[in-house]
Amino acid sequence: MTAILSNLRNAVITGVVLAILLVIFYIMSGGAFDANYTRFFFRWLHVLSGVMWIGLLWYFNFVQIPTMPSIPDDQKPAIGKHIAPKALWWFRWGAMSTIVTGLILGMLNGYIINALTLGMAEGFILNHVLIGIGMWMGIIMWFNVWFIIWPNQQKALNIDNKFPDLAADAKAAAGKTAMLFSRTNTVLSIPMLFAMVGAQNL
Repeated sequence: MTAILSNLRNAVITGVVLAILLVIFYIMSGGAFDANYTRFFFRWLHVLSGVMWIGLLWYFNFVQIPTMPSIPDDQKPAIGKHIAPKALWWFRWGAMSTIVTGLILGMLNGYIINALTLGMAEGFILNHVLIGIGMWMGIIMWFNVWFIIWPNQQKALNIDNKFPDLAADAKAAAGKTAMLFSRTNTVLSIPMLFAMVGAQNL
């Protein structure tokens, strides 16, 4: 067990194997790989992706950003050069995967147009409007990640040495912009999750 848990790759593989065992159990219990299973599968991928994305968003906003001022200056480069770039990689691809699987799920469930038009295409249906509000908040958050937060973090942290000659004040301004839009996404994540869960339960 120690060999599995002490290595992230082994731990993730173990989790996947356990999920496959659940699929086998599902089949042995009479389940089929039908349209219902396809919808479930993409919902599962959507939730997995969303946990990665929002989990890292909240890590940045509840842990890393508030803690940075109290970290000694000589220790801050370790976060900027090693932890933050890796976290930002999973953060932005978690956002992309969440959006893609969410849109696919909307198409598979047949509500994509009504959700994106907030009920204006096919009439007001509460759960379609709620999921649409959540989708639009998610799309705004995804846009912020890819086109504002990530480019500014690249400048602020000189990720992959793309901005080695950027002035200190420009780095600080980029870092502040990234932080403000990350905080915006934190604000939006709360009603977004309300709308998503509400669409399934209200």
